[in-house]
Amino acid sequence: MVAESSNKPVRTLIVDDEPLAIERLQVLCAREPLVDLVGTASDGHSALRLAEALEPEALLLDISMPELDGMGVARALGQAKHRPAVVFVTAFDSFAVEAFNVAAVDYLLKPVSPERLTRALERVIERRGSADSVAPSHTYVTEFWVPHRSELIRIAAEDIERIDAERDYMRLHIGQRSYLLHQTISALEARLDPEKFIRLHRSTIVRRDRIKGLKHDGGGVWSADLGHGDEVRIGRTYLDHAKAMAGR
Repeated sequence: MVAESSNKPVRTLIVDDEPLAIERLQVLCAREPLVDLVGTASDGHSALRLAEALEPEALLLDISMPELDGMGVARALGQAKHRPAVVFVTAFDSFAVEAFNVAAVDYLLKPVSPERLTRALERVIERRGSADSVAPSHTYVTEFWVPHRSELIRIAAEDIERIDAERDYMRLHIGQRSYLLHQTISALEARLDPEKFIRLHRSTIVRRDRIKGLKHDGGGVWSADLGHGDEVRIGRTYLDHAKAMAGR
């Protein structure tokens, strides 16, 4: 049975410093039954004042704004008593990593299509009632937005099987598919739950439950068996950590 709260439109505030961008989102919202548009703001400081006064459930928030930008607004709202869901709306895909660091619900690229707006609002509704009632037990990232063709798609961290560094990018492997994320491996490692992921090499992170066993070649070189003939060499720096995992 669908919960009654899932039928209620999302009280939404639009924040953008470009009047034409606000107008376009207003038109989209007027055609979207999941939206109850409560107001608009043209800068970050106004957004915070209106968020406090109107208590919207979600913000359609531009990132690139003068003085207080969208990231600053999101961080400030994260400390507020009333914490609306943040849906970033931007012309740039380069802020995706920062977006999941401030726990944004979605990341939409301009021009926004009606279908993408609907999907974002559905995600806000899915989280309805949980964001303020349950305090996060950790700060580990649970999802990523990665470029794919002409949009950004969301990937659950728990679906990632292996991560390989490729210069300034990380290749996230999910089954037979892989996606590139612009992030250093050290920064990514710090944001992944160590109970679920382990770094085995300076350029490789593996989901723990993918590891079938550890073995060595008789000459001191160890590797992790990932099954189906797939192996990852374990770097010396990470060998003790890997053995400790095996000894649990």
